[in-house]
Formats: sequence, C-alpha cells, structure tokens
Amino acid sequence: MSNNKSKIRHGLIMAAGRGTRMAPLTDLIPKPMAPLWGSTLIANGISKIKPFLENLHITVGYKGADLAKHVIELGVSSVINTEGRGNAWWIFNSLLRTLNEPVIVMTADNVTNFKIELLFEEYNRLGAPPCMVVPVLPVKGLEGDFIHQVENLVVKLDRNDPAYTYCSGIQILNPNAINKLMEKKEDFSDVWTELISSKNLYSSSVFPDKWFTVDTIQSLSDADKLKD
Repeated sequence: MSNNKSKIRHGLIMAAGRGTRMAPLTDLIPKPMAPLWGSTLIANGISKIKPFLENLHITVGYKGADLAKHVIELGVSSVINTEGRGNAWWIFNSLLRTLNEPVIVMTADNVTNFKIELLFEEYNRLGAPPCMVVPVLPVKGLEGDFIHQVENLVVKLDRNDPAYTYCSGIQILNPNAINKLMEKKEDFSDVWTELISSKNLYSSSVFPDKWFTVDTIQSLSDADKLKD
C-alpha cells in the first residue's frame, strides 16, 4: 500500500484519443476540443478538478499540438505526448512514474461532478491501494466495463458480463506502486488484469454526483442538455 497524504496533489486527464465515432467533427479538431456549454469538453473537465489540485497533467495524441496549446492556455501544469501509445503508457514512461502518491485520473470525455475529498477519503479507507476505480450505475446506450467485486476488491472487469456497476473512467492510482508491481504496460486493460491477479484493484463505494460520457455526436448533444 502507498504512502498517505493529507490530500491529492496531482490529477491527470487522458485526452489522446482519436474520437473516430465523432467524425466528421474530429476530422477537424481533437475530440476533447468539441464544443460544450460555450467552451470545450476538456475545459469543462479542467474547471471541475483544477481548483482542488496543485498539479494537473494532460495526455495528448491526435492533433496534439492544437490540444496542447488549448490546455496550456487553461493553466494546466504539464502536457504528456502519448501519440501512438496506449492509454496507460504514461504511468510507466513519463516523469509521473516516480510519484509515490495518489493521482486522480479521468478521461476527457467525462461530463461529471464529484467531490475529490470524498473519493480521497474512500481511497484511504480502502488502504490507499495501487489503484481504485470509481464506479457508476450503468447508463443506457453507454458502454462500460462491468465491475465484479467482493467487499470493494475487484475480482473481474468484463464488458459482456453485466454487474451492478461499471467503470466511470475516473480512478485514483499510485504510479510508483503500480511500477513496483508489474512490468511496463501500454493499456489499462492489461494494468487492471494484473492488479486483479495480485488483489490490488479496488472499487470505490463512493459514486460521482453526476456522470455522463461523450463518444458520439448524439451524446455530445445529450451532454449539452445536462448543464445545471
């Protein structure tokens, strides 16, 4: 288990995806820059968590120069180029790999509200594990990895075997602890598989207050209607 801190200091938003299901919009701009509520999808995510963190990092890939310029203007701490790499590559290959403290991770397509302090309390209640995924109740029309767990310890993640909850795309993880447990991986599916095998993947009992994910033009339109 990792060292406890009084609060989470680091966050990361994964924003490197191609967004092929949102073409032709994403032929012109990276998916995280899709328009939402008078701004962009990723600007909304940044505004939700940046005030509570000392450092916010962004992974970029497709049209990375445009996205990097956009998020730097929004005041993020660093940009990590992961073009051509898997979604977990940064854990093992960026400067963040040495961090022996929790990092809250979310995806750029999350439209969500959650209280970082409550998730952090839950993370510490579970013993500050190498990784804690944050679940949500399944939403009709949105795919997700169903979480099979026993007293918060995840025993299986499966897209085809339904369970009460599935992964939201929000996690709290410790990069240093994960690096000590396994060889380098490219994708979170492989990271989670190895963590499950070693009984080091946990699922939170605390849920986001609101959660939606944008992966099509229609879901972008639906998300636009969710503004409070």
